[in-house]
Amino acid sequence: MTRLHTTLDADAPAFTEAAAAMTARLDELAAEHAKALAGGGAKYVERHHARGKLTARERVELLLDPDSPFLELSPLAAWGTDFAVGASVVTGIGAVEGVECVIVANDPTVKGGTSNPWTLKKILRANQIAFENRLPVISLVESGGADLPTQKEIFIPGGRMFRDLTRLSAAGIPTIALVFGNSTAGGAYVPGMSDHIVMIRERSKVFLAGPPLVKMATGEESDDESLGGAEMHARTSGLGDYLADDETDAIRIGRRIVARLNWRKQGPAPAPVVEPAHDPRELLGIVGADLRIPFDPREVIARFVDGSDFDEFKPLYGSSLVTGWADIYGYPVGILANARGVLFSEEAQKATQFIQLANRANTPLLFLHNTTGYMVGKAYEEGGMIKHGSMMINAVSNSTVPHISLLIGASYGAGHYGMCGRAYDPRFLFAWPSSKSAVMGGTQLAGVLSIVSRAAAEARGQQVDEAAAPQPCTATRCHKR
Repeated sequence: MTRLHTTLDADAPAFTEAAAAMTARLDELAAEHAKALAGGGAKYVERHHARGKLTARERVELLLDPDSPFLELSPLAAWGTDFAVGASVVTGIGAVEGVECVIVANDPTVKGGTSNPWTLKKILRANQIAFENRLPVISLVESGGADLPTQKEIFIPGGRMFRDLTRLSAAGIPTIALVFGNSTAGGAYVPGMSDHIVMIRERSKVFLAGPPLVKMATGEESDDESLGGAEMHARTSGLGDYLADDETDAIRIGRRIVARLNWRKQGPAPAPVVEPAHDPRELLGIVGADLRIPFDPREVIARFVDGSDFDEFKPLYGSSLVTGWADIYGYPVGILANARGVLFSEEAQKATQFIQLANRANTPLLFLHNTTGYMVGKAYEEGGMIKHGSMMINAVSNSTVPHISLLIGASYGAGHYGMCGRAYDPRFLFAWPSSKSAVMGGTQLAGVLSIVSRAAAEARGQQVDEAAAPQPCTATRCHKR
């Protein structure tokens, strides 16, 4: 065992200041999460309960195994837009009868559970995660269909949602739909394309067109129940596989379906879990509010890997990138963590070799981002920075083991790509409140724009205010890409 030691002083002013800044950011996130948890607000939740219905989150809670964790995905989707935070759908991963499943639950308290562009992005991402990780998908359906004012933005991605369900089934990944209310128009294809469908007597309504549209289109008189009710689909159309008495009965049946899937994890069982030797709560004070101040990523690693046990690879070479082997919850992983922001040729070559070794050993990779990018400058260009950086990105692109990215600090430019950023399809990408990601940092961007503006002004024969212009890089403060 190679246990990581710590030099962190939890009583130091720097730690206290960093912890306070991180806590403040977490409080800001909690306030936004509270908006998502509230759904459509107290008024609409009360109206929903008055109809004898459960909310989306109450349904999820009953579906999951008691006291089991639920990893919510994209909880702040639609933040900063005109749509409700959470995008009128709850998605996440939880255990049902001991089987890890992806849950997709429409929230009917938010505009009747209608799907807006962010709803679809969130559901498509959940389906992608299910496909890549071979997790059964359980849809808790109650939706008014498309958000018509945004139909031009959702028409194409809406079709992808149905395509995903068929591809999951074709790949042998089970799909289950529990229908709690209306599932109209395009929404009718969610149960239609699922492997197992549970409907609730006198509650579930599934049809391509409701009675008013049917009358307008064909002149036929009908009502909700005869046109698309649970009894009709269970007895006549054959769409419904199971007929439940109420919502809790539907959830009970859904759990029994999962129990009968004979679904087991592939690969060897994990090793016994050993708690980290260092307190994970101290993670709050490691990354400072100013991301330009470096920190040792080993202090982070020591607080979440099993037993704080970490076998470092090439510790004396390419020291701006920490690489090594560890276990997390009993599962072996390879870790790549930025140590001092910038990536040089040595770090790129080290990362390339490490990624190749992980693929030979079939070991998943965890990327801890804190990089301003690859080093620039005449000497580094001559030293092959482009070639070596490209080799690292090539290795990430063609790696076949699972990747997980965690943004803990800065993640800028091509360094973001080399560390398996969003464009490189990591299985999961998580971000600390301290993280920032862009083409380049704010200081570098201001400097570049200043240089471009200065050149343009001089070309026009205009004078430049030198005092107002950002200062160029120095030997200790360089722009990276």
